[in-house]
Amino acid sequence: MVSNEEVPSVVPVTVGIREDAPNPNAVYVNSLQFAFQGQEPFISNFTLELPAGSRCLLCGANGAGKSTLLQVLAGKFMISKDQLSILGRPPFHDTALTCSGELTYLGGSWRRDVAFAGNDINLQGDFTAGEMLHNVKNVNPERRERLIKLLDIDLSWNLIRVSDGQRRRVQIALGLLKEYSVLLMDEITVDLDVLSRLDLLEFFRQECEERGATIIYATHIFDGMEKWASHLAFVSDGELKKGGPSEEMQDLNQGRRLLDVMTDWLRVDAKERKAKGKKEAGGGGAGSKAFTPFMPSKHMAFFR
Repeated sequence: MVSNEEVPSVVPVTVGIREDAPNPNAVYVNSLQFAFQGQEPFISNFTLELPAGSRCLLCGANGAGKSTLLQVLAGKFMISKDQLSILGRPPFHDTALTCSGELTYLGGSWRRDVAFAGNDINLQGDFTAGEMLHNVKNVNPERRERLIKLLDIDLSWNLIRVSDGQRRRVQIALGLLKEYSVLLMDEITVDLDVLSRLDLLEFFRQECEERGATIIYATHIFDGMEKWASHLAFVSDGELKKGGPSEEMQDLNQGRRLLDVMTDWLRVDAKERKAKGKKEAGGGGAGSKAFTPFMPSKHMAFFR
């Protein structure tokens, strides 16, 4: 493994934005700034452009801002229209994007709030997987059956009695029933076994190549992803440090595994964040940014 001293420092980059050009891309993020109420910006000067058919891996350490970024892209927080467009439309203001399924968000949890019980309760109830999957309207029956088979879902599963992995399969199937144009995924394969994950990734590859769908996938699992990802975006403290088409990433073009490349990037990033945190905190602490996940400015689409 390459030592920290041998790995070049990561620096902020701008990926493919042309100020005087029209925006034909599926995802266009233009100098995005986002902060929770009363806090410093959690996402700073984030710029990214993805053409239709892209499969982008969103990478970075825990707390780098990946989940918040995906929620902003999904239209769950209000930002100015000129900072972000999905399929040429602002996702927060154009709620038809999410209601139609053109823009689909699959988060890392499938939970709900229950009065007098608490927040983030596992979504479960005395109903079957079949009832949930067949009660979604305006779905192609062939696509539904393909997903049921792909994810090896038993329609008799009761959501009270299934494992986390089985519940996750149902969640994924529900999220993919309608043909999306842009799919945002936040660690959704973490509970799947190896075969299920590989089959699902192949399904996503076909969706991009055959239908021109665009996918942004935040994950910490990099085994076998070298040929799957068409683009990479490495995030640190809410900023894009490295990004662009995979074929243009010099580290990957040297024949190294994505896991090894990402390990080096993360080690350098951790070292730089530690040094920055000590400087800002006068010799100790973890930096100045605070995370406040639940604010009233969230879009009601968050609760759908």
